[in-house]
Amino acid sequence: MAEQPKQVGGGRNMFGDFAPKLAALTDDVLFEDVWNRPELSARDRSLVTVAVLAAGGHTGQLEFHLGRAVENGVTQEELIEDITHVTLYAGWPNGMAAMGVAKKLFTTEDQEKS
Repeated sequence: MAEQPKQVGGGRNMFGDFAPKLAALTDDVLFEDVWNRPELSARDRSLVTVAVLAAGGHTGQLEFHLGRAVENGVTQEELIEDITHVTLYAGWPNGMAAMGVAKKLFTTEDQEKS
């Protein structure tokens, strides 16, 4: 597998003073360990994560992970297709909600670029 950028969490920045154990688990286990395992690329992990969040209706975390997916080399078109595919397996309401998050994120980014 090709060399990829190290994945780093932001748990301590977000919650370190409020929920230090959750922050440590986020940074040290989820990102430092799981996201950096060599068996899947960060790009593939991003596609899986977006699919799982969309399927579960977890839109609160989805915007962050859509951005992380782009950083990991997933295109906007691939993410739209990922959510479309998930919608047919995981339920229309969750898929539509996830696509709404993607549309808001990507159209806002497009407007900021112009």
